[in-house]
Amino acid sequence: MNAKPPTGLDLLWGAGTAAPGTAPGTRQGLTPDRIVAAAVELADEGGLDAVSMARIAERLGFTTMSLYRHVRSKDEIFLLMLDSVAAVPAELDEPPAGWRPGLERWCRAQWSMLRAHAWIVDAPISGPPVTPNQLTWTDRALAALDGTGLAESEKAGVVLLVATYLHNSARLSASLGAAASGESVAAYSTLLGRLADAERFPALRRAVDAGAYDYPADVPDEDRQLDYSFGLDRILDGVEALISQRAR
Repeated sequence: MNAKPPTGLDLLWGAGTAAPGTAPGTRQGLTPDRIVAAAVELADEGGLDAVSMARIAERLGFTTMSLYRHVRSKDEIFLLMLDSVAAVPAELDEPPAGWRPGLERWCRAQWSMLRAHAWIVDAPISGPPVTPNQLTWTDRALAALDGTGLAESEKAGVVLLVATYLHNSARLSASLGAAASGESVAAYSTLLGRLADAERFPALRRAVDAGAYDYPADVPDEDRQLDYSFGLDRILDGVEALISQRAR
């Protein structure tokens, strides 16, 4: 991470309420919170490319220049946006029933956030988590690993591994879009059935015939999307093996 912290942290950590140089008598009604809320709306509707100072100003009914009395740059807005949508659900404050259920609960909450705001995975990363809500997520994940016998550095490594996996899965899900729907997956499975010659691709043929490239019949249509659970289970199996190793 750069020695110089990202701009916007003073707003998030209470060291200030506006960008330096804010003129007295700033027009009432325009605040950093309103600017960030409008930016999040634009990103939810059209991705990060839809977020610009001009579009934010237009949505709020102000001039573009007036925004700079409250925020310094679009990069600062991105940082504020990330913290805004990363409010940690209250359920993560409850003690988990073991480290694994605790991390699984944490991942479900993270996945819901990433699915609700798909643009998060495209936000520029200038360093490790530094905003209040981001650090709260990290704290809750580390807390789930209390009592495991892992060293603090190992706990931090597990949290980074799980968070990176979820982030990459969400990016893939967002990139696939409609291609991950039940109809598209069924079409792909049918196409593979025609292309996968048993002599040339024997292992692939067996997988296709076993339905490995289609959703199970008992999965409802609304749940037919890219899922992270299989990969997460394998990661947590590895963490469990590490915990058992440390216990010995």
